[in-house]
Amino acid sequence: MEKPCDQMKGGDEEQQQVTSKKGGLKTMPFVISNETFEKVAGIGLQANMILYLKNEYHMSNATGANVLFLWSAISNFMPTLGAFLSDSFLGRFRVIAVGTFISLLGMSLLWLTAVFPQARPPDCHSQIAESCASPKPVQLALLFSSFALMSLGAGGVRPCSLAFGADQFNNPSNPNNGRVLQSFFNWYYASVGISIMISITVIVYIQDAAGWVVGFGVPAGLMLLSTVMFLVGSPLYIKVKANKSLFTSFAHVISAAWKNRHLALPPMDSNGAVWYYRKDSKLTAPTEKLGFLNKACLIRDPVKEIDKDGWAREPWNLCTVKQVEEFKALIKVLPIWSTGIIIAVTISQHTFPVLQATVMDRHLFSEKGLQMPAGSFGVFAMISLTIWVAIYDGIIVPMLSKFTKRSRGFTVKERMGMGLVISCVATAVAATVESKRRAAAIRQGLADNPYKMVHMSATWLVPQYSLMGLAEALNAIGQIEFYYSKFPKSMASIGVALFALGMAVGNLVGSLIVGIVNNVTKKNGKVSWVSNNLNKGHYDYYYWLLTILSVINVLYYLVCCWIFGSLIDNKNEIVLWDEVEGIKEDEEVNEHHKASPIVFAL
Repeated sequence: MEKPCDQMKGGDEEQQQVTSKKGGLKTMPFVISNETFEKVAGIGLQANMILYLKNEYHMSNATGANVLFLWSAISNFMPTLGAFLSDSFLGRFRVIAVGTFISLLGMSLLWLTAVFPQARPPDCHSQIAESCASPKPVQLALLFSSFALMSLGAGGVRPCSLAFGADQFNNPSNPNNGRVLQSFFNWYYASVGISIMISITVIVYIQDAAGWVVGFGVPAGLMLLSTVMFLVGSPLYIKVKANKSLFTSFAHVISAAWKNRHLALPPMDSNGAVWYYRKDSKLTAPTEKLGFLNKACLIRDPVKEIDKDGWAREPWNLCTVKQVEEFKALIKVLPIWSTGIIIAVTISQHTFPVLQATVMDRHLFSEKGLQMPAGSFGVFAMISLTIWVAIYDGIIVPMLSKFTKRSRGFTVKERMGMGLVISCVATAVAATVESKRRAAAIRQGLADNPYKMVHMSATWLVPQYSLMGLAEALNAIGQIEFYYSKFPKSMASIGVALFALGMAVGNLVGSLIVGIVNNVTKKNGKVSWVSNNLNKGHYDYYYWLLTILSVINVLYYLVCCWIFGSLIDNKNEIVLWDEVEGIKEDEEVNEHHKASPIVFAL
């Protein structure tokens, strides 16, 4: 039965096209500067934050790690909320503008905690954190409020910035539209990559060299500049109105399937079934798998359920076939998505390596050479990720395609699996290096002096960072491509949201692991594995635990790949979405999508 459904109004389509007065290249400086300054400011604060919590708020290593895990989790949850508000109510411009302003408030509040001594516990020069005054509830409330505001702000900027920029260049009537869009994406990702490099190196160096007041003041100033630049460009922007959200559509499917749960489904080859679908849709009947959801699009009484214009009278009781299949596509990828949680835990291990680097020789090339800030070693992960992407696209893919006849070399699931395996190697290397560092500290008589430098080069940490960057390049980018290959174009934003959600859950699991390890291993008067004294604790055991969990996750991934295969119909069907036929996982995905994880990685 043909029903017109989910079609955008002509006015909205016109608003997406670039006119001579609005949009185009003249908006690029404002859009890209907003994202660049937000990245430099936000990531620059996260990279070194454990030292601020430990030295100024007298938090233990475990408590500081938990705070940062939770902060990252909230920051990764918020983009899902921001995307929902953007799609359903406010539109991208308003969400970005509000998010940018809220981020500015959060960074300004954090800067004030450094400016006013009353906002922090009294200075303490004792090497034993337990002997220092704990922060008062009001002081913690001020600190955590700044974190919460920055997370809310990131939730507005990160999910909308790229799409909002693309809105300024989307002119289907222009024969060079594709090239113009590709140019924008290239500049966008180049600016993001450069901003991350700057934040991990320059901002962290300023914090170490000039102190926290200047170190937090610079990001706050950059965020102010970001806000001003974005708002100044407002008259030039194309502002697409909010449209119906996929999240609402999914809720409709769940509601309709539940309300119609008592109905019996006719055989799939029966002519008696009447499915509700939009006019000219290729999806005229649902697939067999996850058949209980098919009841959401089953028409019982056309007269009562369909109005004279062909619309469902109550969308919470009746959905289109396309809506049902979109929700099925989401459910089918969830097993594979869940395998990204543990690697998200390992990717987010920024806290403890920073603490290790603070007590190691951080001079590069020679003892009198440049001393690298402890929080800047994460740049090696970004370098590794960037180099791999360049080598893979430029050398490995052309070489493999000659033998495998695949345009993208390794399949998406193969790359994801390789990323999981390399993450196991990365944590094993981290455990080995920490064991060597701890043994050297004890051998040098530093068991009771954890803040004195161990005569061991911090460059020993580079391999684990590099391996983790490689694992992220394979698995994280693979995840994004996997979602794009299994979803219709209308669900493109869901793919990015799933990745961010996986990172959020991974941060929560990471916090849980640290808490359990700390509480269990310090029982009966024993020294905790994650003790404030790195030389008495056993951070190497902690890394070995992550290695074991990562190995188990690899086996779980193999099972999930089998489960995912079983969720595909026996005929190996590819759902024919309305806008384009289904994309097989070894086919090429749009070039601008493959670098997406760089935006969300840190």
